[in-house]
Amino acid sequence: MDRTEPRLEHGVANGVATVVISNPAKRNAMTAAMWSALPVLLERLAADPAVRVLVLTGAGDTFCAGADISSLREGAGDPQALAVAAEEALAAFPRPTLAVVRGYCVGGGSQLAAACDLRFAAEGASFGVTPAKLGIVYAASSTRRLVALIGPAATKHLLFSGELIGTARALRTGLVDEVLPADGLDERVGAYTATLAARSQLTQAAAKEFAAGREDRDAYWAEQARRSDDTAEGVAAFLEQRAPRFTWTTGA
Repeated sequence: MDRTEPRLEHGVANGVATVVISNPAKRNAMTAAMWSALPVLLERLAADPAVRVLVLTGAGDTFCAGADISSLREGAGDPQALAVAAEEALAAFPRPTLAVVRGYCVGGGSQLAAACDLRFAAEGASFGVTPAKLGIVYAASSTRRLVALIGPAATKHLLFSGELIGTARALRTGLVDEVLPADGLDERVGAYTATLAARSQLTQAAAKEFAAGREDRDAYWAEQARRSDDTAEGVAAFLEQRAPRFTWTTGA
């Protein structure tokens, strides 16, 4: 395989699926083929019972510099529609998702990061949402997601100006959840994803839906809790001072 060819790499280890955006020649910009491939890959990983957590990151020292504009002029379809479809597939992933950001997280990169449940960044990372530089109307769904994450004023600042912001401002506005020294990011991500993988998927799945604002599934989740052994197992493990062995899985 040509390691310089734009692609999405992935692997699964210890319950954690890692998807890596790789287009080193263009700071991991997303090509049309990569946008199209992401929902397919996510669907396959969601169907894998071994996957309990998803990490999205970029190859090397950059997360994603946005869309590869040159590839999007090759007749592969509506560029914005491709990006939104990938974003929505990521937001709908049924298990916890974590964007791990180094370097530039710009344009479509910020769109993907915002679609994850959580974002950890290395010190020195830069964030920007840049459609105003290209005269593009940012998708309504993407704008609403950004407003829900960081509020209307911070969203307007990013969209109106297209300026990049650093990790201090990103943390203050809620665009990122943790900022780590570059040499400590991998260790923190490894420890945190191990924690997530050990927790109840029942709790996580219900919380993810409720946090997204869904209001029609209260009875469904109450029934799932009644049918599941997770609560009994969690209480027993606590009393016996051992790690719980939760068994509920998505689709159970």
